[in-house]
Amino acid sequence: GRTNRRIRGWMGRADQTTKVRGMFVHPGQVAEVARRFPQVARARLVVAGEMANDTLVLRVETTETAGGLADRLAAAVRDVTKLRADIEMLPPGTLPNDGRVIEDARSYR
Repeated sequence: GRTNRRIRGWMGRADQTTKVRGMFVHPGQVAEVARRFPQVARARLVVAGEMANDTLVLRVETTETAGGLADRLAAAVRDVTKLRADIEMLPPGTLPNDGRVIEDARSYR
């Protein structure tokens, strides 16, 4: 059996790798998508939803909103991660500067 006390409040992984719809998504994959587009300053993948209904939203900071950039970003996310994601275009300086690339906002209750 267990020889020491359990750590309360600790659930899941210690890194940012997240399992979405049976596929692992790594921070390097989000960085690869952002690297393909020089007009993207920063990117954050937000995983939301309840139980088996996971949704992905790629939030990107960019000054360019026209020219089909959102569609090209969605195609790149699908190419790199094999998962579909919605794209949210944000002005520069909107995303928090906390070092997180993947935010898991799912409800586990």
